[in-house]
Amino acid sequence: MFDRIRHMLIKEFIQVFRDPRTRFVIFAIPVIQTIVFSYAVTTDVKHIKLAILDRDNSVASRELAARFVESGYFDPVARPSDEREVRDLVDRGDAQAVLEIDAGFQGDLQSGRTAVVQLVVDGTDSNTAGIIASYAGRIATDYAGRLMIQRLARLGQLTGPPAQVELDTRAWFNENLESRNYFVPGVIVLIITLVTLLLTAMSIVREKEVGTIEQIMVAPIRRIEFILGKTAPFVLIAFLDVTIISLVAVLWFGVPIRGSIPLLFLATAVYLLTTLSLGLLISTVSRTQQQAMMSVFFFFMPAVLLSGFVFPIANMPVPVQWLTYLNPLRYVITIVRGIFLKGIGLAILWPQFVALVGMGAALLALASRRFHKSMG
Repeated sequence: MFDRIRHMLIKEFIQVFRDPRTRFVIFAIPVIQTIVFSYAVTTDVKHIKLAILDRDNSVASRELAARFVESGYFDPVARPSDEREVRDLVDRGDAQAVLEIDAGFQGDLQSGRTAVVQLVVDGTDSNTAGIIASYAGRIATDYAGRLMIQRLARLGQLTGPPAQVELDTRAWFNENLESRNYFVPGVIVLIITLVTLLLTAMSIVREKEVGTIEQIMVAPIRRIEFILGKTAPFVLIAFLDVTIISLVAVLWFGVPIRGSIPLLFLATAVYLLTTLSLGLLISTVSRTQQQAMMSVFFFFMPAVLLSGFVFPIANMPVPVQWLTYLNPLRYVITIVRGIFLKGIGLAILWPQFVALVGMGAALLALASRRFHKSMG
């Protein structure tokens, strides 16, 4: 048995590494995708393009505008003179936010009246717009507090240092709140999923297309040996890709890996049981490599959206949240992020491991039965 599997492995490795395009997909594409995705997939909002429409042009209005610029979040890009220029800047995307200070701003402050300032935000991207509004709110609140202290001092009502509440915030696991640290471990999972699904589904379908599947079926090799011989190379390739991509994440992007590396490889092995079984199942219902590729992406895109990779599952409608329990990506992304960022182990992650083992066993049983039926 082992001798026949060994010959199958040799055949698969020769077939995989003989094709330059396949070698490129296995080794170069994961690294390129990791670098590109990790730079592109980020929710950090920096260098916000700010236009300032100052109709008051007073000491107070210039001080407020300066506070926005000095905060480090906003970069002044224009000083429009009227609403038409404001609309034109936002329409062209030359300004993400516009600070509008009406005439009489300083007079209102000096007389003790509420001075209204308007911030126009490009709401095309609601997440970015919300963050910009939050930054602006903090700056305006801090400015108003300082003005209140100065006013009380002038009126002689400030007899000592003003009472203050200082909020000292600490972020665990991602101290600088860098979104890259959150997304890169998820990118590792997505790439491994796509590579193993494609390789497994298309390798068996390729045998059908070139007509060698019949020769293999009449050869003195059992179907279980054929399945093991077909999938084992992709297991080794997946472990190699995980190692390479993790090194890129840690050494290039500085993503911390605080947990157990053996546990990361164990999670990879458990997860591969699911992806390889699913790839095998797709190969049994596909007649051509194009069909197999389309079937892989038919599963892959909804799985990514329902995995919590980008959108929090807790924010999804309740029926969709229940649907995510059938998604293996949900569990493996939780495991990988927990290992990388939190350094947690099996004592906490065992429910995710159990779910992956159950899904993998079910998919393997279904794929094996369907494979036997289709090959028979």
